[in-house]
Amino acid sequence: MSRTSAPPPPGAAPTTDSALTHGLKQRHLSMIALGGVIGAGLFVGSGAGIAAAGPSIVIAYGISGLLVMFVMRMLGEMSAANPASGSFSVHAERAIGPWAGFTAGWSFWVLLCVAVGLEGIGAAQIVTGWLPGTPEWAWVALFMVIFLGTNLAAVKNFGEFEFWFAALKVIAITLFLVLGLLAILGVLPGTDSPGTANLTGDGGFMPHGSEGLIIGLLASVFAYGGLETVTIAAAESENPVQGVAKAVRTAMWRIAVFYIGSMAVIVTLVPWDDPKVVEVGPFYAMLDHLGIGGAAEIMNVVILVALLSAMNANIYGSSRMACSLVARGQGPKLLGKVSSGVPRNAVFASSVFGFLCVLLSYWRPEDVFPWLLNMIGAVILVVWIFIAVSQLILRRRTEREAPERLVVRMWLFPGLTIVALAAMAGIFVLMLRQPDTRDQLLATGALTAVLIVIGLVRQKRADRAAPAQN
Repeated sequence: MSRTSAPPPPGAAPTTDSALTHGLKQRHLSMIALGGVIGAGLFVGSGAGIAAAGPSIVIAYGISGLLVMFVMRMLGEMSAANPASGSFSVHAERAIGPWAGFTAGWSFWVLLCVAVGLEGIGAAQIVTGWLPGTPEWAWVALFMVIFLGTNLAAVKNFGEFEFWFAALKVIAITLFLVLGLLAILGVLPGTDSPGTANLTGDGGFMPHGSEGLIIGLLASVFAYGGLETVTIAAAESENPVQGVAKAVRTAMWRIAVFYIGSMAVIVTLVPWDDPKVVEVGPFYAMLDHLGIGGAAEIMNVVILVALLSAMNANIYGSSRMACSLVARGQGPKLLGKVSSGVPRNAVFASSVFGFLCVLLSYWRPEDVFPWLLNMIGAVILVVWIFIAVSQLILRRRTEREAPERLVVRMWLFPGLTIVALAAMAGIFVLMLRQPDTRDQLLATGALTAVLIVIGLVRQKRADRAAPAQN
């Protein structure tokens, strides 16, 4: 019989990780939430989606964006009621059992650690483009050393780095959208309004039919990864409950403006089949189309900032997740040691894969990137499923035992939660149909199965040991 952690007593203060400090200010948390939406997946990965779906990529991002809004609302509800640096892993343990918290937490840890390596390689490729002849591995190593240092220091240092990184990304995307809207309206000097020519020409709104829309949908889903970090960071903020609530409540307009808005502006101004959309990225293609001088360098700077920001955030998020898992007896105790409010051993462990990528990028610079991408597969979907199932269980429990904790509530519960779960199952089916995503799904399935088995074995041992201790 599975064990579940008992919820905090009614009226008690939300649980937090007491060994960690509360060094993040509200402005840090707000900007982390805002900047977390704007990642390399938007700037780079959206090109392949546009090439497949054409102008209908707007619908693809709208559908996946709606799903992400539901997930963040569910996660926000649980995190506001029970802030913890383990976030959804803690919620899964309380709702389903220790094996679920173990699986959700360590799978997310693997995802973030691999992502750190991917982002380091991507950032190094940009810099070597500026400084040809310099070794790519050396830049990956430099970035890893910098962000290892920022994460080993007080959490407020991480907050400051992310605040300014996010501010630069927000300014860049806002300027991009303003320029695009002016061009669409025909009031940008030197440009004429394209009207609907690019939306209806060259094969129409869905040039590759429903199959193209499906490929665009799959590409868009994984571009949203990273939003979950704000609920991890909230546990170290000055006011965890207020911070989570505010971040989640603004998620809707952030997704609508930055993702869906960007796609709408790009496909309105640039023909979807322009080779530059894939070759150098849709954002560069639009700036180049508008005759913005130095468009390539402008976008490279923005993408570099996005990649470095993601590296910083993912080292932070993975170290806090590892620390939380160890604190709950679900990992090696060495990683749980906290010094001056920072889980430094967990930071080191979470950075190891980034340093490993230094060696990989030296040994196999041609094919390491796709290999790493397949390795993490569809882990984020597994995490989202744990979030939805946990919310279904914990919402009823919280309403019964401590309704005052429901500062944030999932809309139309339980209907929309069930709809979100059905949508996730549908995405898995679509991934199985596509050769490019099938391998990723199988890799994720293997990783998840291994973690579930380990989690169940650990839980069984703990259950057997419990009577002896009593």
